[in-house]
Amino acid sequence: MLRRFVRRGVLVVRYPDGRLATYGPGVASAGDLSGGLHIKTDRAARRMAANPSLALGELYMDGEIEPMDGDLHDALDVLTLNQSLSGDPGLTWMLDWGRVAIRRLWQLNPAGLARRRIAHHYDIDEAVYALFLDEDRQYSCAYFPTGTETLEEAQLAKKRHIAAKLKLDRPGLEVLDIGCGWGGMALTLAREYGARVTGITLSQEQLGIARSRVRAAGLEGQVAFELMDYRAWDRPMDRVVSVGMVEHVGINHFGAYFSTIARALREDGVALVHGIGRSTGPGATNPWINRYIFPGGYSPALSEVIPVVEKVGLWATDIEVLRLHYAMTLREWSRRFAAHRDEIRARHTERFCRMFEFYLAGAESAFRHGGLMNWQVQLARSVDALPLSRAYMLEEASRASAPGSAPVQAMANTEA
Repeated sequence: MLRRFVRRGVLVVRYPDGRLATYGPGVASAGDLSGGLHIKTDRAARRMAANPSLALGELYMDGEIEPMDGDLHDALDVLTLNQSLSGDPGLTWMLDWGRVAIRRLWQLNPAGLARRRIAHHYDIDEAVYALFLDEDRQYSCAYFPTGTETLEEAQLAKKRHIAAKLKLDRPGLEVLDIGCGWGGMALTLAREYGARVTGITLSQEQLGIARSRVRAAGLEGQVAFELMDYRAWDRPMDRVVSVGMVEHVGINHFGAYFSTIARALREDGVALVHGIGRSTGPGATNPWINRYIFPGGYSPALSEVIPVVEKVGLWATDIEVLRLHYAMTLREWSRRFAAHRDEIRARHTERFCRMFEFYLAGAESAFRHGGLMNWQVQLARSVDALPLSRAYMLEEASRASAPGSAPVQAMANTEA
């Protein structure tokens, strides 16, 4: 199976009996990928042959597969690149076809189940996230204008990049933050742009921390957070922002999600949705990710999003695709996780650490070689809600990203 599957780069495999096998056409240039796996048990070899998309992560968690001649990233890069070229190996393409066929069942997320699924990942232990995220706990794709930024700089650039697209051109605008995380976006919009922000989340852990951050910042009258499903929102706002939330919605509920955004916008309102997408068109969530990391989640292609936007009567006024930004973000998260691995293991287990390592490394490979990317879609209810050209957002984003600068609205608020 591997002999037919590996068409680019080199994969070296050590089997349980000690035999070494090399797959692939060879390293033709310095840019080609190479990695290795040690399959330590016969059971692991059988499971890999039968269902590699699920088995690889589980076997790594259990210690039955280890990376060889490099680190986990190297092996996953080779596998992900070849999967993007050849599809699933052997006859396992039938499993993938079956996952696509039943993906609507996987992605049913009524309010009660959605809350439990969010808790599965986000309520595990806030200290773990504090150890590998940036200081503001931004758990979504950072934005690297030059590629040389630190994680903290890139996450601040992401927030300001999004703020520029929201056109926060006067203080006091009311903003709804759907899927507000630990509150970093809401606090930034309030401090730097004078916005009045309400954030909603289904995570009890995130809610508690976000509220404590509001108190610490002295912004109680300007920022509020609520434990609420997005479908329950019923008040009009000037702006809506939603970062890293659409991946948790599920394809069955895209209509409800974008209808909520449409209802939440005043006639001249503007929204910005930032999500993980796939450049290869509609598909299915990796079964290991669905079981261990984001149950019920799905990263949609733009071809699945835009028809829904059109159906609910919104204008897609700007679309941007971010390609390698999340790969760079994930590499830094992996580095920080590794630096604090002993602390995390003391709080949890070795298996938990391996699960997170595989998740971060596998996600990075998917963004580098597997067709995943991020998209940002700016939305409006009215055709004339925004200027005729996008110069305003480019000017504001450029100004906000300059060293030592502050957004124009923040300076205006200070002068006032």
